[in-house]
Amino acid sequence: MADDNKLTAEARTSFGKGAARKIRATGKIPAVIYGHGTEPQHVTLPGHEVSLILRKANAVFDLDIDGKSQLALVKDVQKDPVKQIIEHLDLIIVRKGEKVTIDIPVHLEGEAAPGTTVNQDANTLSIEAEATNIPERLVISIEGLEEGTHITAADVTLPAGSSLISDPELLVVGIVGSSEADLGEGEETTEEAASDEAAASGDAADEAAAE
Repeated sequence: MADDNKLTAEARTSFGKGAARKIRATGKIPAVIYGHGTEPQHVTLPGHEVSLILRKANAVFDLDIDGKSQLALVKDVQKDPVKQIIEHLDLIIVRKGEKVTIDIPVHLEGEAAPGTTVNQDANTLSIEAEATNIPERLVISIEGLEEGTHITAADVTLPAGSSLISDPELLVVGIVGSSEADLGEGEETTEEAASDEAAASGDAADEAAAE
């Protein structure tokens, strides 16, 4: 695990919205740590450092709590809906070597063959991975892929020690011809036009009935 995931956590004894506001006013974030049958631990974390770590998906914190090291996986991030300021974190205790089930973002790299369109049907895949070796994303190369190519979850390369939880037959990426994509758009346009025409006919009938 990277050293930049290390944080010092301070035990928290004051609770409630008022206490949380005071904590955030000092540039810190209230959090609760739970799991493995332990009592929930209420702590305060440094706001700036937390924000930097959370830029990575499925972040694991290496916490120093009163001189003791504790690994914790980010379970939930609560933000102000308007200001998007982090208000609270829920963390789950994890241990080295322990495996967790997690959803990982899928990232496409490269460009498919000319004259084709790339349809990404799945944005995340569920895998089981070691808590201290969770990938930030799963990369799929679509460089030069031809029309008709289909990539399923089973085709995606996973990090060593990880296993797929999603349906292996789940379609992740499909490569279609541009003409096929244009045809689909044309069909939608035709359907919308037919719907508008039907609505207009209905309005005209209503007006005639009113007269």
